[in-house]
Amino acid sequence: MQKKRKTLTDANLLLTITIVVFFLMYIGAILFQGKGFLKPQTFFNILNANAALLILSCGMSVVMITGGIDISVGGVTALVSMCCAVYLDYHNGNVLGAVAIALAIGLAFGIVQGFLVAYLDIQPFIVSLAGMFFARGMTTIVNTNPFNVANEEFVALKNVRIIIPGMGSLNKLGKYVNAYVEIGVIIAILVVIILFCVLKWTRLGRFFYAVGGNSQSALMLGINVKRTKFLSHLLCSLLAGIGGFVYFMHVGSGAASHAMGAEMNAIASSIIGGTMLTGGVGNIIGTFFGVLSLSTIQNIVSSAGLDQAWWTGITIAAMLCLFLVIQSVVMARKKK
Repeated sequence: MQKKRKTLTDANLLLTITIVVFFLMYIGAILFQGKGFLKPQTFFNILNANAALLILSCGMSVVMITGGIDISVGGVTALVSMCCAVYLDYHNGNVLGAVAIALAIGLAFGIVQGFLVAYLDIQPFIVSLAGMFFARGMTTIVNTNPFNVANEEFVALKNVRIIIPGMGSLNKLGKYVNAYVEIGVIIAILVVIILFCVLKWTRLGRFFYAVGGNSQSALMLGINVKRTKFLSHLLCSLLAGIGGFVYFMHVGSGAASHAMGAEMNAIASSIIGGTMLTGGVGNIIGTFFGVLSLSTIQNIVSSAGLDQAWWTGITIAAMLCLFLVIQSVVMARKKK
């Protein structure tokens, strides 16, 4: 018997393109921006700075796979940071209590927004827009002034560095410096692994794809579409709470301006990673490389001496347009 030839699925095609683009960009950075990009710590610094964004983008990808969107994640991140900062410094709190606050805020937003979207059938953009304004407003109500957290237990946790053996390099003085990552990177990678397994090997993951692909067909197959949409928004907001605490551990402060534009970066990372705005197609590994690609292009722009904010915006817009065009071609291929 003749073996069937395996066809490249839409998700795998988009994932392959994302990975290739990232490696081409990173190789280009090494060739044209100097040897700084050759140091492993440069790559680890990208992870350290974007661990929270990676978690937010994973949650965003889950919602987008079901055909929705959530633009409140940046506001939730800022609210978590401010609430945890006030709790630790002004109320002599502890780290476990701060983690509980972060999870509670994420769950609260997820339950409310998920209910409004799934059971009252309100457009997710409108619901999450209201959630974003509410979170930003509440952040200012909690505390208007930015401040650094001085809680000793938290500062000790923030300063923990996980050494990566054999990946260090020599500094300008000829001294060997160990490569390291922050705790937030480990949390982010665990989130990526868990969500990858959920989407690939569980019924809930298959339900997410089915609802995003065609909700009417999913309903006819016996899938509870409303509950699936509710769970996707709940998971996204819960990850926003976790991402908010990871962001808080990285910056070590509370401010109303924290994570400004994080929701847009999360959406951009998901799209670059191959998650389609129409739903039904997406991959968490692609989202991981989407975050890396977005961060790498920002580093390239900065290394080129273009420190003005608009240059970063222009390059991100160009990348988004490129990947949206690629998605359009994939959709045309799918219809054909």
